[in-house]
Amino acid sequence: MRRSAGLLLHRRGPDGEVQVLLGHMGGPFYTRRDAGAWTVPKGEYDPAEPAWEAARREFREELGLPPPEGEAVPLGEVRQAGGKVVTVWAVEADLDPAAVVPGTFRMEWPPRSGRMQEFPELDRVAWFGLDRAREVIVKAQSAFLDRLAEHSH
Repeated sequence: MRRSAGLLLHRRGPDGEVQVLLGHMGGPFYTRRDAGAWTVPKGEYDPAEPAWEAARREFREELGLPPPEGEAVPLGEVRQAGGKVVTVWAVEADLDPAAVVPGTFRMEWPPRSGRMQEFPELDRVAWFGLDRAREVIVKAQSAFLDRLAEHSH
């Protein structure tokens, strides 16, 4: 079973609304997609690595920034459509999306072309209010938004 761990940053917007930081998945399959193409910054890890350590390491790899300090609230785990189990912690912090330096991955593109190209893991990051976040996040991950909303009241 594939496992992934990540950090969901949240803050209060100017109107007091809870906002979350999501990343738009990089690579050619998501270029023109919005709904279902945004994710909690996360990544896969080996079972020998503690999930919390993996979440912090993946944050650094995906965003190119140190993971924020602060209270980490466990939001539990969800199983995505492909079977991957994702574990997430919420951390209250502010971050300027312009400061992000995304990690990259390589894949053959176009398919069967023999050409390897490099793509950003996340091609952009942005802050969303919870309602808008629910419209664009990977479907299974919307459970994390609900759990954060319950915790934030």
